[in-house]
Amino acid sequence: MNIDHHLANQLKTLRLGGFLETMELRLTQAREEDYDHLTFLQLMVQDEIERREAKKLAQRLSRASFEEQKTLEAFDFSFNPKIKRALITNLATCSFIERKEHILIYGPAGVGKTHLAQAIGHEACRRGYDVLFAKSVKMLRSLHAARADQSWEKRIKKFLRPDLLIIDDFGLTALTPPQAEDFYEIVTERHLTSSMIINSNRPPQDWIPLFPDPVMANSALDRLAHHAHHIIIEGGDSYRKKLRPMYST
Repeated sequence: MNIDHHLANQLKTLRLGGFLETMELRLTQAREEDYDHLTFLQLMVQDEIERREAKKLAQRLSRASFEEQKTLEAFDFSFNPKIKRALITNLATCSFIERKEHILIYGPAGVGKTHLAQAIGHEACRRGYDVLFAKSVKMLRSLHAARADQSWEKRIKKFLRPDLLIIDDFGLTALTPPQAEDFYEIVTERHLTSSMIINSNRPPQDWIPLFPDPVMANSALDRLAHHAHHIIIEGGDSYRKKLRPMYST
């Protein structure tokens, strides 16, 4: 049926333009199922709530800047039985975010660390949390550039604001003094106020030599390690290689 133009404008004025997407379907259902007016209204309102929630989720996922939309449903735990599935599933409830705790994931390259971190972040977005995913090198490079143009205070807030900050590939190389200061600032400011997930090829004890100042290193790691869930992924077949498409010749 054609929706009355005046009604359409009224709905848009009330910011209920989404009603127009399902009204024809719901009217048809109402006639066929003999819905009363209240049931019809309840269905329309529920449709609008679901539309708005889907829009909010899409916005959170966009702000998160994930490399890929990875989920736990798509993670193959059978590839490495040593990964503690129960622990990952529990962390995916995001209660660690409520408790302002952190997650440290470490192990060799290509074993699924980034997938797991993004999957937990994806679940956090589903549950209404603001998330930001950042490669360590790019994050520190961004903050370094901000020092040059006097926008450091504004830029670092980007990494302090989200409920969950995911730092991927930390510790690939030694930190310069400014990089160490920026990482320390993020850790100390987020400590006990909001959560982080940090992925690394190195175990935390091997991060200390990466800092030019061991006192700063120990201070940062003390804050992290004692308020973190540790996920150790031992070596084996490469999860990343497993996901590559196979080509026949």
